[in-house]
Amino acid sequence: MIKLIVGKKGTGKTKILINMVEEAVKASNGNVVCVEKVPKLTYDIPSSARLMETSKDNIEGYDEFYGYITGILSGNFDITDLFIDSTLRIGGRDYDKLGKFLEKLNTAVADREVNIVFTISADKEELPASVQAFIG
Repeated sequence: MIKLIVGKKGTGKTKILINMVEEAVKASNGNVVCVEKVPKLTYDIPSSARLMETSKDNIEGYDEFYGYITGILSGNFDITDLFIDSTLRIGGRDYDKLGKFLEKLNTAVADREVNIVFTISADKEELPASVQAFIG
């Protein structure tokens, strides 16, 4: 299942994400992973959650981002929750490409029991229907 946390910069999306990571760590019987562009959540999320940075692997654009995420999930079948902060900083601000990325990823994980949460720094009204479909 894919869910989006949407709002302009400074509206508390990352704080919501951190709270969700904390709850997932408490409830999960598997692994919880948090992905960010650059290291800023190191001291905010529980140490039992894995923290990964896309900047270390030079991930840019939605095609590379898709490969990165599916690679993480393919190599680790015990991941129950995957949280991604700063999605637009990683993939780009092209909302149509974001929608295609989300639809493709949703298809790829449809048969897996994994919760995926992205933060999106944009107003809901700015986003196309393909992206709004994932706002939960």
